[in-house]
Amino acid sequence: MSDENGWELDPDDESVVLVAAVGRQLKLWREAAGMDAAALAAALGYGRELIYKVERGERVPQPRFLEKADELLGAGGKLAAMREDLTEARYLKKVRDIAKLERDAVELWAYDNSVIDGLLQTEAYARAVYTNRRPPFAQDEIERRVAARMARQKTVTASARHPSFSFVLCEATLRRTIGGGTAMRQQLRHLLEIGRRPNVELQVLPLRSEENCGLDGPFRLLKLTNGTMVGLYGVQLFSRVVTDAKELQVLDLRYRAARAQALGPQESLVFVEKVLGET
Repeated sequence: MSDENGWELDPDDESVVLVAAVGRQLKLWREAAGMDAAALAAALGYGRELIYKVERGERVPQPRFLEKADELLGAGGKLAAMREDLTEARYLKKVRDIAKLERDAVELWAYDNSVIDGLLQTEAYARAVYTNRRPPFAQDEIERRVAARMARQKTVTASARHPSFSFVLCEATLRRTIGGGTAMRQQLRHLLEIGRRPNVELQVLPLRSEENCGLDGPFRLLKLTNGTMVGLYGVQLFSRVVTDAKELQVLDLRYRAARAQALGPQESLVFVEKVLGET
């Protein structure tokens, strides 16, 4: 759960050590400034219980909280600097695990036939995807997941390593107007922008194609910096990391077939432009 002041942390989450260390630092700076929790809470404009929760490592503070506390307690930037360390602690563990694999990849291949791949989604599209979930997520959980998805996209747009990306999208993902017409047009324009990047190949598998080896669902293949391969796939309530050599061979075969069945990268961008004009 979360509110505008921070995220509650699962006690089994491995980030508890980091969050507890930040809480101890906050308490030390507060005590050094001669303030009790109530005074700090009043000065920051938050509830006293939040101060206690942060200091006990039970709540991941928002960046704004740390920045305000740093200034008020005269920490000289030491508290505010911790906001970067806490960025991923605010996200679900499985999201952090996937993000770590993505950051460590030199090549990433992804096939999608239901929704546009998460690394290619706009914020509005991602929010609509999570809003469609049943049973529904609470609004704060939707925002948490959207923030995590947007942060992961730096792997494509801001990576200094320039890994190679290949995406095969079934035409259905372009035609399904998730979030409405405006959001979908924005999403299609974003695809065109990303698809023109030199390290990205975007291909569309048309619905008219009689061949589609990806009918079993979306999946990914990642080649990591150490040369090993990892697969990822998920269906409904389950997701799985694949490391077995035989299973990886199957996914590799399917992805290579999907690329061959899809339109070429340049032809695919023309196709996306056509769909954009019709949306």
